[in-house]
Amino acid sequence: MASLDVRVLPVLSDNYVYLARDPETGECAVIDPAVAGPVLQAVDDLGWRLTQILCTHHHMDHIGGNLEVKQATGCRVVGARSDSGRIPGVDEMVDEGDTVAIGNREAKVFETPGHTSGHIAFWFADSNALFCGDTLFSLGCGRLFEGTPEQMWTSLRKLRELPDDTKVYCGHEYTNSNADFALSVDSGNAALKRRADEVVSLREAGRPTIPATLGEEKATNPFLRADDAGLGDAMGLDGQDPVAVFAEIRRRKDNF
Repeated sequence: MASLDVRVLPVLSDNYVYLARDPETGECAVIDPAVAGPVLQAVDDLGWRLTQILCTHHHMDHIGGNLEVKQATGCRVVGARSDSGRIPGVDEMVDEGDTVAIGNREAKVFETPGHTSGHIAFWFADSNALFCGDTLFSLGCGRLFEGTPEQMWTSLRKLRELPDDTKVYCGHEYTNSNADFALSVDSGNAALKRRADEVVSLREAGRPTIPATLGEEKATNPFLRADDAGLGDAMGLDGQDPVAVFAEIRRRKDNF
């Protein structure tokens, strides 16, 4: 069974929009179309048939192109039921555990509140692909604009349970600055040092750092390791509850 063909579209200053096509049926979805122009141009250049928009959350730099793309292609818009009032053009509302299909490729929906109250993620198990918006970044996580540390930690733990070979397609190219921060709280992590060097090389070559694998993230992303005793010790938080450790990591990142 063929996997999704995923194309990365850099837009705005640091956003990523994704096109994901099922090669068996030709159906294609766009994930988080911040702006319409580059999406429509890419679809036209590739000769792909856009059938859906998948929305992870309501922020304008993720849904700003919804209505124009929908009008131009006639595609359907999928978003969280709990956030349907803030997703322009929404046609299909989904909840935790629901499935969404792009042709023959099926995604499981995860509710991942923290960055926003209605954030969701889409996991295509048969393509090892996770579209996680601004919940999980490579070497980072989203700011807590509408959620609590406990909510975000729960959301991240949910995603952390997915297989190590899962490819993480997140909403922004923040990896270089995230690596600088991660090293400030986890300087003894050899895997993190190697990843930070790789990130610098990729960016100097003008290449995206996305997708990362979830296995890499589990080993190097401090926000996924708030329950790791070694990280807690390194931060002077020996024996603290993981939620408290996560909250302190997030506080330090917000002020980094």
